[in-house]
Amino acid sequence: MKQHEVISKTSTKSRKRRGRGYGSGLGTYSGKGLKGQNSRSGGGVSIYFQGGQLPLTKSLPKLRGFNNKFRINYTTLNLDSLSHLPSDVAIDPQYLITHGLISNAKNPIKILGDGEIDHPINIKAHKFSASAKSKITSAGGTVEEI
Repeated sequence: MKQHEVISKTSTKSRKRRGRGYGSGLGTYSGKGLKGQNSRSGGGVSIYFQGGQLPLTKSLPKLRGFNNKFRINYTTLNLDSLSHLPSDVAIDPQYLITHGLISNAKNPIKILGDGEIDHPINIKAHKFSASAKSKITSAGGTVEEI
């Protein structure tokens, strides 16, 4: 036996044995008091009971509508974040991930038209807004939907 294997006698408390005589300190009523709902077998109220007050869950409005499980969540990217990219490189989702412009490769990418672009860029993405398409093509770039 080593010193770190020695277990103190006071390290584990023994459980309270209720209803085993008044000498134990927990006899007769077993710490439940006299009469009432909480003293009965299986007695007590649920944790949601608020004493007859209208419960919070009933006072809030119902959650309506539904979640469309077929919805496609796009990772959006604006033109102002693409304006500093070079014009001689083909920009695709892998290029955007490696350069830290997007972090999630799971979702498809949509390019939005917020911002200006003054040099031609060649970009491939899953979707483009109409304004983004027109700004890229007017700057002399190409747009390709994957």
